[in-house]
Amino acid sequence: MTTSIIIYKGNLRTEAVHNRSGQTIITDAPIDNNGKGEAFSPTDLLATSLGNCMLTIMGIVAGRNQLDIEGTMVDITKVMAENPRRVAEIIVEFKMTGKNYSEKDRTLLENAAKTCPVAKSLHPDLKQTISFNY
Repeated sequence: MTTSIIIYKGNLRTEAVHNRSGQTIITDAPIDNNGKGEAFSPTDLLATSLGNCMLTIMGIVAGRNQLDIEGTMVDITKVMAENPRRVAEIIVEFKMTGKNYSEKDRTLLENAAKTCPVAKSLHPDLKQTISFNY
């Protein structure tokens, strides 16, 4: 089974349907690239997927080690470059305040985040700047 089906809706908008669940994602071209910017752009999704993946893998590791990461937030900043137009950097800022993690637990969670499948799938030229705020 394919993962998703993507339909071009016109006016630089797409609709992606996740085949297993039926959930949809709408994308628009960003304002700085002829779009309306009314939804995530494809490059926004790329950057956001890194944070989603990191949190998911951290959740798996946290569950195995009886750690509570519920409420953890991540701010994602996408930095674009020109010639060629591409994502040059993704800044990932974890906000893990209100929890008292040991140094061992912090190392465990941070390593989980940095080794998530999306992080390991991105080209090495795409800079990943990651910070953890406890």
